[in-house]
Amino acid sequence: MKPMSAIVTLKKGEGRAFKSGGMWIYDNEVAAVLGDFENGDIVIVRDFDGYPLGRGFLNIHSKIRVRMLTRNVAQEIDAAFLRMRVQAAWDYRKKTVDTGCCRLIFGEADFLPGIVVDKFSDVLVVESLALGIDRLKTEIIGAVKEVLAADGIAIRGVYERSDAKVREQEGMERTKGFLGPEFDTNVLIEENGVKYMVDVVNGQKTGFFLDQKYNRQAIRKLCKGAKVLDCFTHTGSFALNAAQAGAKSVLGADASETAVEQARRNAALNHLEERAEFICRDVFALLPELEEKGERFDVVILDPPAFTKSRASVKNAVKGYREINLRAMKLVRDGGFLATCSCSHFMTYELFTKTIHQAAKDVHKRLRQAEFRTQAPDHPILWAADESYYLKFYIFQVCEEK
Repeated sequence: MKPMSAIVTLKKGEGRAFKSGGMWIYDNEVAAVLGDFENGDIVIVRDFDGYPLGRGFLNIHSKIRVRMLTRNVAQEIDAAFLRMRVQAAWDYRKKTVDTGCCRLIFGEADFLPGIVVDKFSDVLVVESLALGIDRLKTEIIGAVKEVLAADGIAIRGVYERSDAKVREQEGMERTKGFLGPEFDTNVLIEENGVKYMVDVVNGQKTGFFLDQKYNRQAIRKLCKGAKVLDCFTHTGSFALNAAQAGAKSVLGADASETAVEQARRNAALNHLEERAEFICRDVFALLPELEEKGERFDVVILDPPAFTKSRASVKNAVKGYREINLRAMKLVRDGGFLATCSCSHFMTYELFTKTIHQAAKDVHKRLRQAEFRTQAPDHPILWAADESYYLKFYIFQVCEEK
């Protein structure tokens, strides 16, 4: 790594989110950048009065001008530093989650901004979203392998899924492919006792949504003997948890034929194909059709994709969340349960809660909250780094107004 030469100075009164515990310095908070640098270089950050705030990497093409790596201005960003960060991330997972498959590094929340590393059994899937961390990617992966090897875990392959559109905002191309020798990219994992075949090449994001691990577990107790509807089922994870927990019948729906085919294969893998049926349908069209047919379910699960990825589209997202929750409540029998969630950071807890409340009011249902949950602990929420808190998950009992 080349020596640091540039110094970023903040405007007076700026950097409030960072000073409160966050990880980002925005473009409109920067007064000056002094010294020679290339985008992606590690720089020193100082307050308006020269007080040292730490070190991070700079990218003048990004609205997030500096992503901070350390608050210690004397800290060298070297192999030992990266190994320390990786070791801390792994030690935390060992204490908080089942590590057979888990998110091993969650970017800013693990103080390694812009990089995600998911562990699926003995395979790693890496997503790099920022220019500075992309330069450190190889060393970080090497550190992960070393840390896991010290616990007797051998990694047979690494695949990169840095194909998210957000890379273009960093001035980077989208890319995917093997990092090292090629291997079979259909990976068998087990979560909550359910087996899945994860396609790390073609699956959404890194191949499987690990953040709902314990939320999937939470719905199991509701499903014994129940008629269950799982909307936006993706590769069948909620549906299969319901079926394995003893549901009488499960219907899973998703608009992606590829996902539905994978869900059917996963059902067969767990010998649940007779109990769990999967159909390729647009949920927004399916729900009113089921209502019209007079269908009622003991448990309805809503796990939609993020309807908004920016503040600009929040208003339309609210309409979408209100519509599916309203329709779902109509399909829940009196005294049955609705599990509903939002995975959009921009759909805040307050807004999501208000939207569900309005939907219930519109269809004259009374909601009794059984649980409120967030993402699994391997996706830790770093306070003051709001972007790390994105998943909101409710379980309600739905009651008729009587």
